[in-house]
Amino acid sequence: MKSPLKKFAQANSNNKKRYHMLPMKMLLKHMKIIQIFFLIISFSVFSQSTFEKAEKLYAQKKYNEAEKLFSEHLKSQPNHIKTIEYLGDIAGHQKDWDAAITNYKKLKVSYPKNANYWYKYGGALGMKAKESNKFKALGMIDEVEESFLTAAKLDSKHIETRWALVMLYIELPGIIGGSEKKAQKYADELIMLSKVDGYLAKGYIDVYFSRFTKAESHYKKAHEIGNSKTTFEKLYDLYLNKLKDKAKANKLKEQFEK
Repeated sequence: MKSPLKKFAQANSNNKKRYHMLPMKMLLKHMKIIQIFFLIISFSVFSQSTFEKAEKLYAQKKYNEAEKLFSEHLKSQPNHIKTIEYLGDIAGHQKDWDAAITNYKKLKVSYPKNANYWYKYGGALGMKAKESNKFKALGMIDEVEESFLTAAKLDSKHIETRWALVMLYIELPGIIGGSEKKAQKYADELIMLSKVDGYLAKGYIDVYFSRFTKAESHYKKAHEIGNSKTTFEKLYDLYLNKLKDKAKANKLKEQFEK
């Protein structure tokens, strides 16, 4: 009868024989799998590094440098949503409305229930319309409005979209859809979401129609609540340039800078 040690030695010897009998093709196959695995890992790390570098450059407002890295990243990952959005945002900063529209269109088509993508698309389209001739702009207004309205329906708390609709309906001539009533509707919605934004929107409408006393009331309410650089600047500009009241403007400035 064989001892346990002899049995172990024999089993180990058999394993070695089986190992040496493994075909060379199988060993090469395993080696290739390992190489591919490490290539995928290194590629992923490289891509992540490129994207992170681009994000840092974007945060530093180095848009040209960030654009190059984001474009490079997009070549390796053509459907990377955040990269497409960044490229759209950069195009917006550079006032390249066609590029912004192209990128935002990809986003809203891929994610039709994302309010922010509709808002950004409508905004880029609206800016292009503003810089186009009147006839070309007329053909774009309906799509701008539809984009903002879609964003508003998708997200009942989207503040930027409601601001965009206030401005759109105030600036558009009545004959092509402009309406103070519609603008006031979205200003009212803003008040429900953010009193500061709501009162600023109301003041914006009043200034547009030269109702400066009423605008003062709304801007004062916004400043009392927000006490921010934005609320100060709106009220200060109203006093200085619209109401021509330097005394009020200087007093406001002194109080804000305390």
